[in-house]
Amino acid sequence: MEENKKQPEVIDLRLVIKKIWANKRLFYKTLPITFVLSCIYIFSLPRYYTSEVKLAPEMENNMGGGTLGSLAASFGFDLGEMQTSDAITPLLYPDLMEDNGFVTGMFGIRVKDAEGEINTTYYDYLKNHQKGAWFNYPIQWIKSLFPKGESKGGDGVFNPYYLSKADNDIAESIRSNVSISIDKKTGVITINTKSQDALISKTLADSIRSQLQAFITEYRTNKARTDYEYYKNLTQKAKKDYEKARQLYGTYSDSNSDIILPSYRSKMDDLENDMQLKFNTYTTLNNQLQAANAKVQERTPAFTTIQGAAVPVKPAGPKRMIFVALMLFFATIVICVYSIRDLIMRE
Repeated sequence: MEENKKQPEVIDLRLVIKKIWANKRLFYKTLPITFVLSCIYIFSLPRYYTSEVKLAPEMENNMGGGTLGSLAASFGFDLGEMQTSDAITPLLYPDLMEDNGFVTGMFGIRVKDAEGEINTTYYDYLKNHQKGAWFNYPIQWIKSLFPKGESKGGDGVFNPYYLSKADNDIAESIRSNVSISIDKKTGVITINTKSQDALISKTLADSIRSQLQAFITEYRTNKARTDYEYYKNLTQKAKKDYEKARQLYGTYSDSNSDIILPSYRSKMDDLENDMQLKFNTYTTLNNQLQAANAKVQERTPAFTTIQGAAVPVKPAGPKRMIFVALMLFFATIVICVYSIRDLIMRE
């Protein structure tokens, strides 16, 4: 019974090589065409540059140490970060790129190219100063026949959460050009930017770093600043009340300094006591105001720039030589498979 089993066929490499060699003319025709078409395609794509910024924000940890924290860190978890009192932890900072309010905040960034020919906003740069492949121009011309709507908003005010099609396309373009990531172990935030101009790429990285720092600072100090404004208003009111009571007491005291009647003395004591109470209230609130101001400073995070943005010297892509080589390799594989297709089908 074992002798009747079908033995697997062995591919004869000499036969494979012979069949491939028999189609050598196909290589002579296909590979040059592939090379030319690949070059036409890849060299028509505009080159782009990338820049990177790394910064480490100050983080508030309540439970970052100890044996348990060290053990968790070895598995890539930061217990201190999990126990932070902030609702928005640093791990959520990359998700800010999904928020239209944060992304549209980049519309007004001023950019200038290395040649000095462009000096405009980032929004206008993406809308009117982008280079494209030659085969995209017919598509863009067709799209131009159907104008997109302007920014929406019932009261005529720009609303980042009610964008027109044109503005939404710009926002999506920004999301493809800007990325924010964070190292879970070290907490280092990395900002990567991509642009068709080297200087603009660097400018974007610096501007987005400042925007992110402003967002983090505003969030971390929001409650402290609210408390400060609350005590500031109370202190100003208490100061006015005290000054009014002092003025009333001074006026009454000057007008009745020679009168020794008990009723006048009693009224003067009442005014003095009222003035003293308002002074004590003002002093207490002023102390709380100073404490609230100190809390704002305490909650304001410090940022350390580990790697500053630099103007890239060489473009990051597209990788023209690698692309052409891959296309030639792919064409070679296809021709080889085509040459031995009968052997493959027989298997």
